[in-house]
Amino acid sequence: HLAPVLPRKSSALHVEEEKLPSSEKTERFSPLTEAMEREVVAAFGKGEPDEIMSSAFKLRVTREDIHTLRNLQWLNDEVINFYMTLLVERNKKEGYPAVHAFSTFFYPKLISGGYRAVRRWTRGVDLFKQDLILVPIHLKVHWALAVIDVRKKTIKYFDSMAQRGDKICETLFQYLQEESQEKRNLELTFSEWTLHSMESHEIPQQLNGSDCGVFVCKYADYISRDKPITFTQNHMPYFRRKMVWEIIHQQLL
Repeated sequence: HLAPVLPRKSSALHVEEEKLPSSEKTERFSPLTEAMEREVVAAFGKGEPDEIMSSAFKLRVTREDIHTLRNLQWLNDEVINFYMTLLVERNKKEGYPAVHAFSTFFYPKLISGGYRAVRRWTRGVDLFKQDLILVPIHLKVHWALAVIDVRKKTIKYFDSMAQRGDKICETLFQYLQEESQEKRNLELTFSEWTLHSMESHEIPQQLNGSDCGVFVCKYADYISRDKPITFTQNHMPYFRRKMVWEIIHQQLL
């Protein structure tokens, strides 16, 4: 896709409440400052595709990766993994739930090789001491998110195109079951757990074919703050630009 030329004025990014239908009156977001805007424009500009724009958490994001945040581009693994790690880092602060995020490569590995293939992925991490476990899932041409809430004993599947993920939830429960037996010698009781695919009326849905990755990142952001998910498709251009700044600066606004 060719991205449209974006306005440089920060005010254009602010989704004005008045312009949204009453059903979509959601929170107001602080616009990016002009200095932030200039950085975003520069990141989207020309340059070596493999230039490293951000490096932390043993992850690297190149200019080419950052360009997937331009309007109507599909986000790639690098951007999603970096953003999920930023959420985990933020949640180490007091007052936030304890969060563990699996890499986008975890679920395909689990599917292809079973528990044995991913047994070592939790060395040094006790999943059962976490409050929330985020599992970003790539479905060939679509991103979705599974969230294990250890506190509430739920596994929920969040899909911005309202596809069902019952099988994914079951696979993740089976994984948790094996992890619990391996690491704690404890069996999980299936009847105590709730597995649920979120319906289209329960979570915001995308209205185009390209924003699924941004929806996944923002679902994860709100869930990891225990906040109701109140954004809409209208906020996507703003979120994309904000994420560029956050990834480059390795901090969430």
